[in-house]
Order: sequence, then C-alpha cells, then structure tokens
Amino acid sequence: MALYAAYGSNLDPEQMRIRAPHSPHRGNGWLHGWRITFGGEEFGWEGSIATIVEDVDSAVYVSIYDLTEEDEVALDNWEGAELNLYSKIHLRVETLSQSHLCWVYVLNSYEGGFPSYRYLKIMTDAAEIAGAPTQYVDDLRARPVIDLD
Repeated sequence: MALYAAYGSNLDPEQMRIRAPHSPHRGNGWLHGWRITFGGEEFGWEGSIATIVEDVDSAVYVSIYDLTEEDEVALDNWEGAELNLYSKIHLRVETLSQSHLCWVYVLNSYEGGFPSYRYLKIMTDAAEIAGAPTQYVDDLRARPVIDLD
C-alpha cells in the first residue's frame, strides 16, 4: 500500500469511501511549506481547480489514506490521469505523532484564476468534515470565486 495525502474535496471521508473503498483512513496532518491554490482554468470546467504550490509560510491540511493499488488506479481515473491533469509527487506530511512520506496530486497547469462558488463550497465543507481547524476553513471560504451566471 502507498500513503496518499488528500486535500481539497478528497478531504471528505464519504467521497473517499466512494472513490477508494478499500483504503483505510490513517489520520490527518499538515503539508508544511505548501499552500492550496487554483489553476487549470483552461481545462474548461467551472473555473479553476485545486492544487498545491510551494510556499514556505503556509501549510495544507490533509487526510492520509493507506491506498491499495486498485484504489490508486480508481482515484487516478477520478482525478483525470488519462487527461494528464495532475502529476503525483511525494511529500512529507506531519502528524501529531510522526511524519509520513505520502504522494499527492499536483496540477499540471499554471497557478491562477478563481474557482466557482460551488466548487469552493465542496472543498470547504470537506475540510470542515475532515476536522480542519476553523481558521483554515474560514481562510478557504474567504477566497474569491467566479460568477458563472
């Protein structure tokens, strides 16, 4: 099994039960030196989509999963691997008790643009459900969004 660090909408445990049903949740932690941002507006969805970028002054809240090979393939399909939307990189995740080397998805696009309100709400709700600190969730909710009307 490989360790996967979920951020964005994959913080929602119910969503992960659907996308990776054979992969148990191991806990939550932080990617220090990274921040949530948005990019990929050119892919044609409703605004930009979530990714992470290096930022020494920031941290990203994540959920860690023991991902089976079968679930990794399924998750790659959900995340658009066949479209080459994301690359997978390994990063160090810090928990209260230890650190883990986990892989994460990083968008193959430039940073920029704004998500839709609906997409950002899915992300913030997922962060809240996963137990992210209130300030982290509030900071996500304060992000600008595009108006699709």
